[in-house]
Amino acid sequence: MDKRVASVSIIVEDPERAAEINRILHTAADYIVGRMGIPYREKNISIISVVMDAPQDIINNVSGKLGRLQGVTAKTAYAKK
Repeated sequence: MDKRVASVSIIVEDPERAAEINRILHTAADYIVGRMGIPYREKNISIISVVMDAPQDIINNVSGKLGRLQGVTAKTAYAKK
């Protein structure tokens, strides 16, 4: 199965979802190249950027599960190569 490089951007408006977010990301830990989280205290949100090198269905699965969490938004951008 072909792998793709993607960046999943996650905006967390409900900090109570942190455990669920981490659980979902843990299921794809073997495919995660790096992760950076930025708390934006002034706006009471957090932004997480996750870089993955994985089959597209794995990336879609992770992004979809994250995006279905209430108080969480997830969008994915794929490298062209």
